[in-house]
Amino acid sequence: MKNKLSLSVTDQSPVHDGALPSQGPRDTIKLAQACDQLGYKRYWIAEHHSTSAYSSPCPEILVGHLAQITSNMRIGTGGVMLTHYSPFKIAETFRMLSVLHPGRIDLGVGRAPGGDGLASAALSYPRQQIDPQAYPHQVYQIMGHLYDNLPDDNPFKSLETAPNVPENPEIWMLGSSDGSAAMAGQLGAAFALALFIGTHDRPTEIIDQYRDAFVPSPGLAKPQHMIAVAATCAENRDDAFRIAGTRAMWIFKAMYQGQIIPLPSPEEVEALYDDFSDREKAGFQDQLDHAVIGTPDDCRDQLHTLADQYDSDEISVVSVTYHFADRLKTYELLAKACGLG
Repeated sequence: MKNKLSLSVTDQSPVHDGALPSQGPRDTIKLAQACDQLGYKRYWIAEHHSTSAYSSPCPEILVGHLAQITSNMRIGTGGVMLTHYSPFKIAETFRMLSVLHPGRIDLGVGRAPGGDGLASAALSYPRQQIDPQAYPHQVYQIMGHLYDNLPDDNPFKSLETAPNVPENPEIWMLGSSDGSAAMAGQLGAAFALALFIGTHDRPTEIIDQYRDAFVPSPGLAKPQHMIAVAATCAENRDDAFRIAGTRAMWIFKAMYQGQIIPLPSPEEVEALYDDFSDREKAGFQDQLDHAVIGTPDDCRDQLHTLADQYDSDEISVVSVTYHFADRLKTYELLAKACGLG
């Protein structure tokens, strides 16, 4: 068991309690301020588009605000979905954030769209959508702009990344497969393995592949990784599983039935579940089985087991609940159980 396990937060800015979407960012602010005092290491904002369940289409804006109102945690994105954006624009945005909040900004990037095909088309309009296969080159370009080490034959070599000072974010590549891990290593970026995305097998050898592929970069001298997991913690185990049903049901409806719905309440989850076929019930249960759920002691033990399996001394926790109070309680209980602060 790891002697000291750092915990971080990945916040998808869920819209709680059936409220207006404008409440989502406000709840993110409240949660970030609480986690800053609880001893969490980082606080990352996810990117989602055109959904009634999540309310963070532009995480970089929340990053700037959260960095201003917190003082202890690193603040960043988990992550910016690069297929929608210019590498130079991202480099300048995060250079500015790093100048305003030196030593506290993380740039986490991913290649998932963060929304459906129509949202992706709108984000690119009137240009062609960027091919996801260009993702590693986009990360390479961002690093080149920030570290001022683009090769001489690069057409953007002469550009200055404003503000032109040596203050940069930590760069993290987010992924859920061995291909993403090797890519992060080859580029010399830190790697966050998203265990909360999907239920496919993620062998622990993924971390070995990242380390084996790692090439030092101006921003990172040696490999650095974390894992990110979905978690729900409550004083009572039955309550924890009931609360966790909200996230499991939303993902099941979205991924397996193609239905994008508001976050369902625990009561709505029970009603939906009762009408499921045996196959649907198994799919719903699969979502629960791939999350950390239970009492504080249960969750602490599960987190340490995962940390040992993936040789990670840092875990980022994703918690999605119907009630904001339940999400806040998850982070409070985990902080106490894991000895943060």
